[in-house]
Amino acid sequence: MKLKDDVALITGAGSGIGRAIAHSLARRGCHLALVDIKAEGLAETAEEARRSGVTVSTHILDVSDKEAIKALPEKVLGVHGDIGLLVNNAGIAAGGTFRQLSEEAFDRVMEVNFHAVVRLTRAFLPHLLERPPARIVNISSLFGLISPPEQTAYSASKFAVRGFSNALRFELEHTGVGVTVVHPGGVNTNIVRTAIAPDGISAEEIRKRRKAEQKLLRMPPSQAGEIIVKGIEKGRGRILVGTDAKVIALIERLMPVHYWKLLKVLADKTKNSK
Repeated sequence: MKLKDDVALITGAGSGIGRAIAHSLARRGCHLALVDIKAEGLAETAEEARRSGVTVSTHILDVSDKEAIKALPEKVLGVHGDIGLLVNNAGIAAGGTFRQLSEEAFDRVMEVNFHAVVRLTRAFLPHLLERPPARIVNISSLFGLISPPEQTAYSASKFAVRGFSNALRFELEHTGVGVTVVHPGGVNTNIVRTAIAPDGISAEEIRKRRKAEQKLLRMPPSQAGEIIVKGIEKGRGRILVGTDAKVIALIERLMPVHYWKLLKVLADKTKNSK
C-alpha cells in the first residue's frame, strides 16, 4: 500500500502506539485524521506530525460514544475529502480477577476495545470500498493470542478484535479493502498505568502489581509504530510486534492448553531480575 498523499484515521492517537503510528505515517507523507479522548495528548501528536508537511485534523471524542462515531465520517471527509486507511488503535485495560472486576468495568473494556472497532469499521467501510486499494488495521494484543489470569476483560476484547478482523478479511477478500490485525507484545505505553483498578484491592497492592507488569513492557512505542506501518505497506494480514509476541505465539500453538505454566515461570524470572 502506497501511503504518500493518502489519508489515515487513527484512534487513540494521543499517546503510545497510536502516536507512533501517526508519526511514522506522517514521515511517509500520509495525511492524518487523529482521534483521542484527551485533547492535550492529541494536540502534541498533531503538532509533531505537521512538521512533516502533511494535513492533520484532530477529533476529540470517546470511541464508545455511538453518536459521535456516526458523525465522524462527515467531519473527517469534510477536511480531507477521502480516506484510505482506518487504524483502530484506542484501547484500555482492567486488572484483577473476573470476580474482582465490576460489571461496569468489564463492559467499559469491551465497549472501547471491541465495540468501537466494529462501529468505526461500519462507519468508514462504505467510504473505503469506494476507493480501493484501502485497508483497515485493528490493533489486538499479545493477549489476543494468549489468555493470562486476571485479564478476562482485556483478553476477551482482544480475542474479539482478532476474530472480527480475520472474518472481515475473508469477506472483503475481492473488494480491494484489506484487513490487518496487529498483536503487539510488551510495548512501553501507559496502558498499565491507566488500567481500571479491580474492586477490593488496596492502593499499595495496585501500585505493586502495576510496577511488576510495567517491567514487561520494553519496546519503545516508536519502534512498534514503525514495525506496524512497514507491515501495512507490505499488505500483511497479521503483524506480530516484538520477539516476545512471536515466541509466545509459537508456544501457544505448541501448548494450547498448558502454555501458561511455562509462560508464568518465564514471567516470574523477568520480574525478579530487576
